[in-house]
Amino acid sequence: MPGVIIRGTGSYLPEAVLTNRDLSMMVDTSDEWIVTRTGIKERRIAPAGSAASDLGAAAARRACEAAGVEPGDLDLIVCATISGDQPYPSTACHIAARLGIPAIPAFDIQAACSGFLYALEVSRHLLKAGPYRRVLVVASECMSRLTDYTDRSSCVLLGDGAGAAVLERTETDGCGVLDCYLMADGRQAEILHLPAGGSRAQPSFETVERRLHFMRMEGGTLFRLAIEAMTEAGRILLERNGMTRDDLALVIPHQANMRIITAVARSLGVPMRKVFVNIAQYGNMSAACSAVALDEAVRSGAIAGGDLVLMVAFGAGLTWAGCLLRWQT
Repeated sequence: MPGVIIRGTGSYLPEAVLTNRDLSMMVDTSDEWIVTRTGIKERRIAPAGSAASDLGAAAARRACEAAGVEPGDLDLIVCATISGDQPYPSTACHIAARLGIPAIPAFDIQAACSGFLYALEVSRHLLKAGPYRRVLVVASECMSRLTDYTDRSSCVLLGDGAGAAVLERTETDGCGVLDCYLMADGRQAEILHLPAGGSRAQPSFETVERRLHFMRMEGGTLFRLAIEAMTEAGRILLERNGMTRDDLALVIPHQANMRIITAVARSLGVPMRKVFVNIAQYGNMSAACSAVALDEAVRSGAIAGGDLVLMVAFGAGLTWAGCLLRWQT
């Protein structure tokens, strides 16, 4: 069976910055309160009138450029998002249109913060088994559109951004996307969710008045479960591939909370010098976190040819996932 490598990555962050000081003028909070509890100093906000597909298309162009391909060379687009342009059509279809591709398979994956890793696994198997040679995976989020800026427990966490990766088949053994681990527990769905806007609670005067179109979460429970789930994903991937933590060159965890990141590193037995962190600049961008972090790690030289990289994520669903990569030389 052929393998699958990541030929190129790209990311896009809106120019507008929302700082902790800005938030302190909106809700009862402070820079010290936010940094102490989350590690976040600022986050990016998409301009009015823009949507997830705009950010995703910009990241996709940069990924194509890094891969040395044109958008027209792509065979499939998979987009991970929970803040898409609209319920339908898919944000992936909008991205294809913005890239100037008139006819290409395109669909969305909804796995919240785990979405990029879910999309990598789906794309990996489509490349290995199907007629596709080159797949664009995009993770794009406008989380500011789902944020209640009167709720200080959640509004300090979220930001906007997009990342992308071009995947290709390869005949080279032992490199690229080696293995992925996906899991979900729908019994825990109420811990992190968007109450209204779907078929169960369609938009109404009441849902708007009760602010049910914004994210709701149980932070304390999520904190514990996130650490357990991401640690589980990392350990299982290493064990079933005959590897240990000492083999890892870099760990890229979901950027939800700095205290979660350090706890996951400690649970896995990985020193923080091997953990990629950019949460201070961007906050939690849901599915886009993993994609943006991967691109920044590649472009900064934190990942080199032959490096073993572990990515882990956790999000609404509840979902959690891991991905083991051997970066190509």
